[in-house]
This record gives sequence, C-alpha cells and structure tokens, in this order.
Amino acid sequence: MCGIVGYIGYDNAKELLLKGLEKLEYRGYDSAGIAVVNDDNTTVFKEKGRIAELRKVADSSDFDGPVGIGHTRWATHGVPNHENSHPHQSSNGRFTLVHNGVIENYEELKGEYLQGVSFISETDTEVIVQLVEYFSNQGLSTEEAFTKVVSLLHGSYALGLLDAEDKDTIYVAKINHHYY
Repeated sequence: MCGIVGYIGYDNAKELLLKGLEKLEYRGYDSAGIAVVNDDNTTVFKEKGRIAELRKVADSSDFDGPVGIGHTRWATHGVPNHENSHPHQSSNGRFTLVHNGVIENYEELKGEYLQGVSFISETDTEVIVQLVEYFSNQGLSTEEAFTKVVSLLHGSYALGLLDAEDKDTIYVAKINHHYY
C-alpha cells in the first residue's frame, strides 16, 4: 500500500517528510520520494528501495524549504525504478504530484490530451501531472485545472499536488478509497 505525506509550515520540510515516510514503512513499498519547495525552486529526491537510501540522497543536498510532499510506492504501472518513483513533475517543472491508487483510463487520457508530450516514466501518475499542466496552459487556474483533471479520472486514488507558483498550498483529492 502506498503512503502520502505533506507539510506546509515554517520548519524545514525535508526532515519532516522523511520522518513521515519512515512512519509509513510498515505498509511496505518498493521506492520512495519527496519534493520540497522553497522561494526559488521545487527539488525532487527519489530512490528505488528503502527510505534509508532516499535519506542519503536527500541529506547530501542543502536544499530545503517550508513546503513539500512525499510518497512511498508499490508499483502498479511500470517497474520499480528511479524514473517510475514519485513525485512526478510536469514538463515545465511547475507542478509536482504524488499519487496512491490506480487510474484505469490513463492511456485514453494520454492519447486524447497529451499527444506529443514526452514522458519520463511508465506510470499513470505522470499522465495526471501532465494533464494538470495541459489544462493550466489552456488558461485554467491551478484549482480549476486540478478539478478538471480529477473529473476525468476513472479509478480509486488519492492525490497530492504542488504548484511552484502557489507555494502555500497542497492540492489534494481522494476518490473511492477506504482509509482507516
């Protein structure tokens, strides 16, 4: 079972996200990652394997910020590797997404809206974040684009989205999941 964590505050998000993911380790996973936002950038750290490996990579960087999201993944689309690990970013780097669940119609959405878009991963998750960018480029606000994308998705899922231009918000959605 995947796990998602998020943080908005005044402390450094990187350490809080890593600790949050460590608390989710009991669920099992094959890869993990975090995205941290500061005034200038969004930086993604992700690794196949244990959170201890992710921590080594993240701790080797001084980059930190007050906002972020994190994810532990069990592969459903695409093999367990660095490219398929979450978080995923849109082509322009503005949007960063974590996702738990399965999007049943991701291939259809990719064919209908994302012709010509280059993909790094084999995941349904990357399709979602590219769709948010697509609708944002059509003039929709981030909230409108996210809502539009959610309305198009078929399946059971939870999502967490960062927008590098709206650093004080994590957009979230949960559809057809039964969490306890």
